[in-house]
Amino acid sequence: MSNESSSVAAVPAERTAMPNGGDGAALASSPVRSGQPHPGKNHTVSKETRRRVLGASFIGNFVEWFDYAVYGYLAGIIATVFFPESDRQTALLATFGVFAISFFVRPLGGFIWGHIGDSLGRKRALSLSIVLMSVATFCIALIPGYATIGVMAPILLLLVRVVQGFSAAGEYAGASAFLVEYAPANRRGLYASVVPASTAAGLLLGSLLAALLSSLMSTDQLNEWGWRLPFLLAAPMGLIGRYIRTKLEDTPAFRELAEEDNAIKAPARAIFRTYRRQLIIATGAVLLNAVGFYVILSYMPTYLSEELGLGATESFLATTIALLSYIGFIFLTGIASDRFGRKKMLSTASVLFILLTVPAFMLLDTGNFMVIVLVQILLGGMLTLNDGTLPSFLAELFSTKVRYTGFAVSFNLSNALFGGTAPFMATLLIGMTHNELAPAWYLVAAALVSLIAVLFAAETSKKPLRQD
Repeated sequence: MSNESSSVAAVPAERTAMPNGGDGAALASSPVRSGQPHPGKNHTVSKETRRRVLGASFIGNFVEWFDYAVYGYLAGIIATVFFPESDRQTALLATFGVFAISFFVRPLGGFIWGHIGDSLGRKRALSLSIVLMSVATFCIALIPGYATIGVMAPILLLLVRVVQGFSAAGEYAGASAFLVEYAPANRRGLYASVVPASTAAGLLLGSLLAALLSSLMSTDQLNEWGWRLPFLLAAPMGLIGRYIRTKLEDTPAFRELAEEDNAIKAPARAIFRTYRRQLIIATGAVLLNAVGFYVILSYMPTYLSEELGLGATESFLATTIALLSYIGFIFLTGIASDRFGRKKMLSTASVLFILLTVPAFMLLDTGNFMVIVLVQILLGGMLTLNDGTLPSFLAELFSTKVRYTGFAVSFNLSNALFGGTAPFMATLLIGMTHNELAPAWYLVAAALVSLIAVLFAAETSKKPLRQD
């Protein structure tokens, strides 16, 4: 059954109304046999339900990625607080090394969250992930620095970051699958673009807070206690996000599988048996997003301040302006992907990055603030062509039975290998080559791989969602 018919009413499954006026109270415990009419097919999802789904998905994902991104924006201060005194680049490498290691647990998280999401429901996985993320982020604020507890400080930081990485593994994929399965068929790209938009909004708040703290506090105040404030916000924000999510029904597509007792018991096995080709294509297609997102939207303030000598406040301000434009562009990209197709949008993004990334980074080196802002807006706009399209593209590659797992495994595998390591690799490559353009060439390589992967994919935007 395709998603465009919006097949199940947005009311609790245990009290679903039957078409003949009877009561469907026992529906969840009485699966419909194959070949019988499915009671949910006579219902539609209301506009009000879709609005609530969009709002809840935005807020929940916003909270998760604010929590996760704050670390990147405060990397310079964290390097000072959690690692022994050494040369600046070694401390930054250690900080970004912890950032990268937390990503290595994400493929494992992708399998586990995918299993929960495909066998027990998207809603359950998303409600659990936001709690884990918020608790872990709050704990970072409580860890004493290296000067107080020595080597235990970076060890505790690493453990908490691993929990964050595990939680994030279920968020992006789950939110995307949730929105795509609720969306009208001709607006799946627009609905799914809410995910990267809310991710960028979380980054934006992190950037604003970092800029505010760096402008209002002295270096000593920031190092002693000021850096902890954004992490302390995690607890109340996480509680709000979870509360909103628990008020939603699971998606129509998943509820239909569950009511027919058709939800898959071992989605990971099915992924490798039936969807190997899609898994390879998806992992390759994610590469530009993985590297581009963390280089352009997370690592950039550190690059501007540490490598190009721009002031910390100016670096955060430039990134903030770029994030605002990114959020605006992302919805336009979602609309365009519904009209022109996923392949055209993703291929265009890759080609633009191959051609323009190195010249754009050369312009950053001018040191002119307005030029830097315009370059970041350009890079962010190019990235939206990929990021605004990718969630619907990945969700459409896999059937409803394995959608969460297929998306989560491919997305997190690529991010673990190349996304989480992007700030580390950028810093390392600059140190090895003494070339400030090294991060640009790294982006070009990622764009080339993504382009090849997308060219092997089928166009999915005009087809019904696969249910098999």
